[in-house]
Amino acid sequence: MSGNTLAHPYAHSVTCVRAARELGLKRTQFDLAVHLGRIRTVPDEGGGGRRVPRAEIERLRSSPGFPATLRGSVEAVGTGDAAAVMGVPPSRFTRLARLGLVVPVTFYLNRYRAVVWLYLADELRQFAADEANAPLLTGRAPADVTHRLAAGLDLRARNWRGRHLGFLLRRAEGPWQRAGAVAALLDAAQIAEIVHDPWERAHLNRFRPGPPTHAAPGTPAADLVQGLMTADAPDEIAWLRADLTQTLEEARLRQPAPRPADSAPPSSSPVANLVLPVPVRDSEQAAQPSPDAEEPRPAKRRLLDRLLLRRRA
Repeated sequence: MSGNTLAHPYAHSVTCVRAARELGLKRTQFDLAVHLGRIRTVPDEGGGGRRVPRAEIERLRSSPGFPATLRGSVEAVGTGDAAAVMGVPPSRFTRLARLGLVVPVTFYLNRYRAVVWLYLADELRQFAADEANAPLLTGRAPADVTHRLAAGLDLRARNWRGRHLGFLLRRAEGPWQRAGAVAALLDAAQIAEIVHDPWERAHLNRFRPGPPTHAAPGTPAADLVQGLMTADAPDEIAWLRADLTQTLEEARLRQPAPRPADSAPPSSSPVANLVLPVPVRDSEQAAQPSPDAEEPRPAKRRLLDRLLLRRRA
């Protein structure tokens, strides 16, 4: 009897909350580790979100230096701590970040709704240790760099979007999911110009992830995060549009978007437009009068005929 017993579908995986506890990570650290591909997750067959395989937890727990190594790989710091890690003043670090030389890994909004960018400490250490970057950490900035910064150059949001898109694409499991990941960085008007079919556009929106925030929709915080999520530079928009167009072509070939049956275009075949006669049953045909049959006379006419015959007799 026991040999026929099916294993529970959750026997080989755990929830993300339990996985974070077993790995000794805070939930924010765990989410960042998943975001960076440090921890592999799988879809929940019951539709309850992502889960972590038991084998993945054992792999991480058996790695050298666990758990310090895992925690260090997801250590995210703000501008002040990031400057200290690199050994530069905060103002210089901010300039390096605006130039796109260091890339944010995530962000949050403080109570004043100001964007606080966070950076991976490991990446900052590697940047500072590279001898090729030594001139950027000391001395005066070149004149062209100073002019660009004075003109408002700030690549932090754009570089974060590129990093976030990589995370979304790693989690995509099919062409429509990949198309939705790219569409997440474009506004609705751009998507409507590329996807003209409303049924196809609705299907694409099903796989379009929202911004990584818990702000209530329609609030100023949500609008601010949506602005960070949406591409604004012309060259960035052009690149995303081209990528979305190519990904949609693949999705259409592999799995066309579903649509109601009555919205299908009419067939152009002349055979489909023929009107066939309705067959008549034998009983109905027998009930129909023959065209050569004599029309029955009314009863009054038959009575007059009999009276005339009697007078003639």
